[in-house]
Amino acid sequence: MSPRWKPHPHVRVGRRVVCGLHVHSVFLTPHRRGAMTGEMLTRCEQIMRQVCEDFEAELQQFNGGEDLVHLLVHHPPEVQLSRLVNSLKGVSARLLRQECDAHVRRYLWGGRFWSGSYFAGSCGGPPLAVVRQ
Repeated sequence: MSPRWKPHPHVRVGRRVVCGLHVHSVFLTPHRRGAMTGEMLTRCEQIMRQVCEDFEAELQQFNGGEDLVHLLVHHPPEVQLSRLVNSLKGVSARLLRQECDAHVRRYLWGGRFWSGSYFAGSCGGPPLAVVRQ
C-alpha cells in the first residue's frame, strides 16, 4: 500500500481487502413488553461492545429503549452477520438474565429475552450516482 494513501477511519484495510461494512441492527424484546431499564441498557451496551471486540468488529453507536436496542456495527468481511447477531443476542440475553433475574422475570417469561427475529440494514457508502460514475 502506498505510504501516501491515508485510509478513511471507517474503512478497514486488510492484506487483500479494503472495505467499509456497516450494519444497523435492531433487536426487540418479545411482545415489546418494556423489560429494559436504563441500567440494563448501559450493561447491555457494555456486553455488546465486548462481543463485537471478540469478533474484531466495532460497535460504533448504541441506543435503546424499554423494549428494543439499535446498534451500528462496523465489521470485517470475514464475519458472517448472522453469527455476529446470534452472539450479540445470545451473550447479552444470558448475562442480563443472570444479573437482573428478578426484574426480567416480571416482564419476560419463557426461554427468550430477545425476539427470534431482528432487523439488519446496510449503512454508509456513497450514493448510487457516485457509484455509477
